[in-house]
Amino acid sequence: MSTQVILPRILQVGAGASKEIPAVLASLGCKRPLIITDSMMVELGYAGRIQDCLAHHQIVSQVFADTVPEPTVASIQAGLESIRNGDYDSIIALGGGSPIDSAKAISILGKQGGSMRDYKFPRMVIEAGLPIIAVPTTAGTGSEVTRFTIITDEETDEKMLCVGIGFMPVAALVDFELTLSLPPRITADTGIDALTHAIEAYVSKKANPYSDSQALSAMRLLAPNLRRAYHNGSDKEAREAMMLGSTLAGVAFSNASVALVHGMSRPIGAAFHVPHGLSNAMLLPSVTRYSIPAAPARYADCARAMGVANAHDSDEQANDKLLQELQLLNQELQVPTPARFGIDREAFFGLMPTMAEQALASGSPNNNPRVPSIDEIVEIYRQLW
Repeated sequence: MSTQVILPRILQVGAGASKEIPAVLASLGCKRPLIITDSMMVELGYAGRIQDCLAHHQIVSQVFADTVPEPTVASIQAGLESIRNGDYDSIIALGGGSPIDSAKAISILGKQGGSMRDYKFPRMVIEAGLPIIAVPTTAGTGSEVTRFTIITDEETDEKMLCVGIGFMPVAALVDFELTLSLPPRITADTGIDALTHAIEAYVSKKANPYSDSQALSAMRLLAPNLRRAYHNGSDKEAREAMMLGSTLAGVAFSNASVALVHGMSRPIGAAFHVPHGLSNAMLLPSVTRYSIPAAPARYADCARAMGVANAHDSDEQANDKLLQELQLLNQELQVPTPARFGIDREAFFGLMPTMAEQALASGSPNNNPRVPSIDEIVEIYRQLW
């Protein structure tokens, strides 16, 4: 059985990769880019640096900086107006997963029309949008190399998963130097998000030899360096390893899909505005414990790739060490429970059945080694509290 692998046409990795935007634009025949980013990238000067770099090559660019941390239909609409009112032939997506996800949605809607709900999974979006050059500034989402975007419908509080080759950036410029200013909280949340991508891709029912190779490589890079990057943001070696690991994890899950953690994470984020990486981190130990009985050898491979178990450990010993490591990691990186995050108990417990239904409807839990029922998902939410 063959596997279709979908990647950006151009993937440039390493220090200074972001400075290659003018050359990439030229190779694509594009001259009028819109930079889609957020206010923090403007404040930190990253957007201005890209504009200066483009101006040096006689390329005039504009900036749309009103993306929001968890993209919504309304925030996408604002960016869409910028695209429709300008004569742009390309998009430079600068930032973490949210600006890149926003750019993907704006790219498709700007060229193909319709509403975001029209593109919701299970529809597979094969139509092309405006070409996107993705420049990630966090080591976490892997959105620069995935064919997914997630947009929240404010009317229903649903995080809509949108899938298809149409959402794949044409180019990804992966420059770890852009992550050196990340604060510890974002480093932790995005780093555990990347680790979750790698683990879920490896245990997914859609895993294949190609995605396995990327997922295991990602775990080998992420696990030993996440604590280092969290405690010392200027550790270039750790930052470089995290950035490459995040991209490889993105490649892995884009070609194998995510599973139960992500399915359960999206409703928490939509209902209670918990950042995506943080809700993944909350769930990872509990979901891993639930899932191990259905794929003990696979999870043991994860433990060995992460360096918390060795070849002499049995699968059972390796999985015990994996669970211990995930719990210790959350403790050290100060990942809160939903209660400590400040979520209202009555609201959380009242919404658990609805969140469980939304999790299953997303399709991601069906990729899990052990596919849960609604009641089992509710019980995992209950334990999470």
